[in-house]
Amino acid sequence: MTLTLHHESAPARANSGAGQTVDPAVALPEDDEFTERQREVLDAVLKLMVAEGDGFSVAAVARAASCSKETLYKWFGDRDGLLTATVRWQASKVRMPKLPQDRLTRASLEQALTGFAESWLTVITGDLSIALNRAAVSHAGSGKSRLGGIVLTNGPFAMKRRLEPLFEAGREAGLLSFEEAGEAFRVFFGLVVADAQIRALLGEDYRPEAAEIRTISALAVTKFLDLYARG
Repeated sequence: MTLTLHHESAPARANSGAGQTVDPAVALPEDDEFTERQREVLDAVLKLMVAEGDGFSVAAVARAASCSKETLYKWFGDRDGLLTATVRWQASKVRMPKLPQDRLTRASLEQALTGFAESWLTVITGDLSIALNRAAVSHAGSGKSRLGGIVLTNGPFAMKRRLEPLFEAGREAGLLSFEEAGEAFRVFFGLVVADAQIRALLGEDYRPEAAEIRTISALAVTKFLDLYARG
């Protein structure tokens, strides 16, 4: 199955809202800098993926979002720019709890990790993320689309970058002990996500309810701290 944002050419580079020329694959807005209108467009892309898989065109996105193809090209540059922005927007829905202003404690660390786990599990087991990841898996290694790499870079790798400061803060506060933050992240990922995402990706009609997500997240954090907590 081929991603059919095709038969429509666009410049390799596009103008940003500020009038500057940017390479959309490199210099898209930060997640929190997408305008409300751009977010509406990106949500339209996600809804199309739920309804149609990845077989949609830029024209279909324009119709669904009630905007012109020219506007899409201006904002996102090309297919990869639009897809990258869509993945980043979906990933940004995972909320990172703010670290406390004073000294990090065992309780505040546990609260931050649990909040992140709940938000993360809620997002990745939702229909929008499942549709996005199914499309990415279908293209992985095909050479027909960069969607797999885009999802990997802006999904799991982005989550790792967002969690590492919290892990490091825990280590600096004497609360955690690990040799490498990447290893800690992989363990945390496995405990939180477990088989929930793969079951949904493979078609099982399983979506954890909010109460179950809270239970899974709390248990995952408890097990993580059993492994990595100091003292």
